[in-house]
Amino acid sequence: MTPFATLRAQDWSKHYVQLANSYSARRPLIQKILNSAFILYVLGATYASLTRGGGSSRSKSRRGKGKGKDDGNTTRVAVDAVFYQRLGAILRIVIPGVRSKEAMLLVMHSTLLVLRTIISLYVAALDGRIVSSLVRVKPAAFFFNITRWLLVAIPATWTNSWLSYIQNKLSIAYRTRLTNVVLQKYLGDADEGAQGKVYYKLSNLDDRIKNPDQMITHDIQKFSIHLASIYSNLAKPTLDVILYNYQLSQNVGAEGLLVLTILVQSSAALLRYLTPPLGTYTAMSAQYAGELRHTHSRLAEFSEEIAFLKGEETEKMLIERDYAKVMRHENKTLDKRWWFGCIEEGIIKWLWGSFGLALCGIPVFLRLPGTGALDMGKRTQGFVTNRRLLLSASDAMGRVMYSYKDLSELAGYTARVSLLLDTMEDVKKSKYEKALITSATFGENAQIIRGRGEIILSEDIQFENVPIVTPNGDVLVKRLSFHIRQGQNLLIVGPNGCGKSSLFRILGGLWPVYGGVVRKPVASEFILIPQRPYLSLGTLRDQVIYPHSKADMDARGITDDDLMQVLDAVRMGNVVEREGGWDAAREWREALSGGDQQKIAWARLFYHNPKYAILDEATSLVPPDMEGMMMEHAAKLGITVLTVSHRPSLWQYHAMILQYDGQGGYVFTKLDAERRLALQTEKQAIESKLLEVPKMRARLAELRGAAGKVV
Repeated sequence: MTPFATLRAQDWSKHYVQLANSYSARRPLIQKILNSAFILYVLGATYASLTRGGGSSRSKSRRGKGKGKDDGNTTRVAVDAVFYQRLGAILRIVIPGVRSKEAMLLVMHSTLLVLRTIISLYVAALDGRIVSSLVRVKPAAFFFNITRWLLVAIPATWTNSWLSYIQNKLSIAYRTRLTNVVLQKYLGDADEGAQGKVYYKLSNLDDRIKNPDQMITHDIQKFSIHLASIYSNLAKPTLDVILYNYQLSQNVGAEGLLVLTILVQSSAALLRYLTPPLGTYTAMSAQYAGELRHTHSRLAEFSEEIAFLKGEETEKMLIERDYAKVMRHENKTLDKRWWFGCIEEGIIKWLWGSFGLALCGIPVFLRLPGTGALDMGKRTQGFVTNRRLLLSASDAMGRVMYSYKDLSELAGYTARVSLLLDTMEDVKKSKYEKALITSATFGENAQIIRGRGEIILSEDIQFENVPIVTPNGDVLVKRLSFHIRQGQNLLIVGPNGCGKSSLFRILGGLWPVYGGVVRKPVASEFILIPQRPYLSLGTLRDQVIYPHSKADMDARGITDDDLMQVLDAVRMGNVVEREGGWDAAREWREALSGGDQQKIAWARLFYHNPKYAILDEATSLVPPDMEGMMMEHAAKLGITVLTVSHRPSLWQYHAMILQYDGQGGYVFTKLDAERRLALQTEKQAIESKLLEVPKMRARLAELRGAAGKVV
């Protein structure tokens, strides 16, 4: 080496020593700056990763605007601004205030999470001391540290058990709060009128939700569980990453931690890029499972009709089709999770683990500035402690990464719950999304569908130019007008599908009014008796007083003896003794015949004694004499009836008639029962004679033939 080169090398060595000394002098300040920057970076990176759209760019490009059909055009569900907007709205429901039970549980949960992290840091240091005492062959120190290990187990196990307990309590509290709100919207208040009956409108007037029962029971439960767990799965790992890495930086230096962070974040970016759209998969799984459940429920609901029609094979095909859709989606999701799990574990467990082992070797192979000479025991203690901290920090970082997957699944259930809440709000405001028939999309029918009528409370019932429109947009009658005063019974006749039952649904506030003016009493002044009455779960008494409870009945001052008089009015007094008393509980749809069920429904009418009763073939299964007795008793109680029936025996109990022609026309006039019965009798006699004409003609031809042969 030349003298010049030697001199230059000495200068470089001198500069390096000066630089090292200068760095060593300023290292405490640099360490604080790096640690502060690391904390800010972890918080910022965690926030950014949770507000970034889910999945890869490839998955984003596949998003569509479908309704969840299995055609590749599925509605995208991701951890994005829409998700946080939905989640924020639901959080305002499940955590209504800072003094609520849920908020107090969150405070307890947060305190326990911090306590568990502090215990974990202490255990990491204690683990190093135990190994150090083994290496140094110090039995007294070893057994003393073992004793401390056993003592720390008491608060550690208590904390872990309480964390699990509080998290489950949070899940139950969220579910209870959300279920109460949903049920209040779903079932509503009987006095809400047109704003109520959401449960009916969801099933009959809107197409967005086919299985509200599954969403209220299963989806809300899953949402509550994921919401309760996401806090600990996200807040605790983030806290752990900061505390563990801070302590690790004190042991191995913030410089190594900086390099480790760069390597980890680079590989984490790759992992995020490869993450499949798990939120969409979760939402679709819930939807397909609900559709399969709905198909099964239809089989149970219409089992008698299916059995008579021998439709087993067709129903089996439909169920198998929906089940195949579920399995196809689940297998697709499983395949995606399988390969992603391989990549995820390879990066988080093995790649990050190798980074950490290299970091743990720094204080063993290198002497850090500000530290003295280390013996074997100190080195072993430092390695074990750092290794324990590193494993905990790596696990925490992995859980932060995993939490995005949990958050994606939460996004799926959030979308389902939000859809339920938004749809219920829409139908309460008469905003429906329903598939319409072709004729409802153009011309005068389209104008009728877009219109809205007016409802005015009145003692009488009056329709002024009110269109009768079905939920699918079929205009049955363009302008219906009639006026019924209290005490004027109305008979409604016409062919099937002409609008008879539709009229009742408008009166009951079930269907919207698309035009004109409807004057009617409040919905509580109506009672409907259909051909197949509804019998609830409960006692025999409950069937008569439904929807009242025993307490409601007592508050009205009505006793069981009064109920017995009501049953006697429909000749059902013996049913109490026959069935085992008023408190006997049965499946009443099976225990009572069709005729007895109709009589119970009439007894319910007499118990409630409303102003108006809607009778839809309500006497089709009872004898004519019983029918007359019940109609006369209703008149005695002052109940005005609106009756749909084809029985001529009922005409004498009605003053007015509304007759549809099935072509959109109608006639509203007074009903002359005697004249109509006479005309009906004459009509039947003529029809009977006309039926004999072909036979008479055939006989006449035979007689003519026989006469010709005789001649």
